[in-house]
Amino acid sequence: MYAEDDLLPLSGLQHLLFCERQWGLIHIEQQWEENRLTAEGRVLHDRVHDAGTEARVDSVSARGLVLRSFRLGLSGQADAVEFQRSEEGPPRGVWLAGREGWWRPFPVEYKRGKPKANACDEVQLCAQALCLEEMRDARIEGGALFYGASRRRKEIAFDSELRAQTEALAVRMHELYAARATPPAVYGKKCERCSLMGRCLPQAVSKRDAVKRYLARALHEVEDGT
Repeated sequence: MYAEDDLLPLSGLQHLLFCERQWGLIHIEQQWEENRLTAEGRVLHDRVHDAGTEARVDSVSARGLVLRSFRLGLSGQADAVEFQRSEEGPPRGVWLAGREGWWRPFPVEYKRGKPKANACDEVQLCAQALCLEEMRDARIEGGALFYGASRRRKEIAFDSELRAQTEALAVRMHELYAARATPPAVYGKKCERCSLMGRCLPQAVSKRDAVKRYLARALHEVEDGT
């Protein structure tokens, strides 16, 4: 269990899965730079959070809900959590203040683009569900990602594999944060989409690290007399 002061941003899991160096630049070195993609994403999230609470007969949508998990050491904010009327009580159904019956939590995360090749978005959504489960003593089986490019929802099941991946990333994030060392750069095609490419300089750093490894290996061979 983590203390309040030990909680790390839930959003960092997405950065970490995309690139450990990107995570380090943002969350250890406090570096950030926007490009068109990040600016559009920020505007979308701001609009969702400003929408407030929306109530219907069979559902209540809470925007910008604050989340935390002392077990995983995470804190953050959900774009939206839909509480859908349910015939089931705990653990799938939870109570809502001022409302009768049981309600099933269903987190929804809004993304500006389209589904990604990796599980960055799924992990972020699953982490929100894990926080909600701890906060409400509930069991949440699924949620949804809404993509602006398609204007469609992609439903996500929080199965054992996704839960394990999310929890492992939370552990890794705390390990890296405790070390306070930004991971080295590894250049790849994904670097071209990163807003921090100009600060990271992955091609230059990767070449410099390769030279260091070559010199260290050569020095070791000389010392060994080989």
